Amino acid sequence: MTRREIIKQGGLALTALAFPLTSFSKINFMTDTKNFDVIIIGGSYSGLSSAMALGRSLRQVLIIDSGLPCNRQTPHSHNFITQDGEKPSAIAEQSRLQVLKYDTVKIHNGLAVSGTKTDNGFAITTKTGATFTAKKLVFATGVKDIMPDLKGFSECWGISVIHCPYCHGYEVKGEHTGILANGDVAFHYAQLIRNWTKELTIFTNGASTLTKEQTDKIKQHNIAIIEKEVAELQHENGDLKHLVFKDSSTFKLKAIYSRPDFEQHCKILEELGCELTEQNLIKVDMFQKTTVTGVFACGDNASALRAVSYAVATGNIAGAMLNNQMTEEEF
Repeated sequence: MTRREIIKQGGLALTALAFPLTSFSKINFMTDTKNFDVIIIGGSYSGLSSAMALGRSLRQVLIIDSGLPCNRQTPHSHNFITQDGEKPSAIAEQSRLQVLKYDTVKIHNGLAVSGTKTDNGFAITTKTGATFTAKKLVFATGVKDIMPDLKGFSECWGISVIHCPYCHGYEVKGEHTGILANGDVAFHYAQLIRNWTKELTIFTNGASTLTKEQTDKIKQHNIAIIEKEVAELQHENGDLKHLVFKDSSTFKLKAIYSRPDFEQHCKILEELGCELTEQNLIKVDMFQKTTVTGVFACGDNASALRAVSYAVATGNIAGAMLNNQMTEEEF
């Protein structure tokens, strides 16, 4: 029997990531239970962190996870103490093993597609038709990046097309680096990335929308601005080699920074009435509460600070504050 077949015993896949065979005895396979104290939608870093806080608080928790984190192409995670340089999938696997040691936490591999309010809380239904209920919800669903229509971009995303210098800048310090952006985003990136490399070029992919003041400031720091339209990111297995322009000219690069548009990965929160910010993030307070009573959110879906460490931190806050809310209601 293969590892995946073992994981799928009982007809329910536990996760898209394979667990070490030696750890199976410690894992809480999904049971027939349908009612929980809390349902967490999303089983990556923030969801698992929230589950640990709640599980250790003796709450009956169900994690629903589709197994498709947005950083699944990223080879290494950085700037996360104790895990610096580790593969994101390895961090997630270790986290699942630790969280699922608590018999208060269960996991269901599936895609949550709809949610409704009930007299006692909420009901969540998955793509396969399974329905679970809970008093409270935590959305740890992340966001869905919308890849631009550029050949090679999606293949390089998270590998050599990067968004965060704190996560990946050290590994390409001093290298020929690009910024694929325009206007205020390009200017902010130029200010920031110059700290990691002076070999920096801005590619606006068409006419620049930088102001004269911004342009002058950028040029003072010997940062070139190229307004040619980009046709392709030439790469080998996600490692960027050249930008290819529509006039067939090329530019050699080691890495390029870009911030593609995104949308909420899960639409259920909007169905339930959770408000979004102008940046299309879930509106939360300092305790990760959304605008809907009994619903919390954590991780990338509620913050522009897309880092593993921050996702873990906000997940822990959401779990602890949600448990605190429940204890006050029950006392």
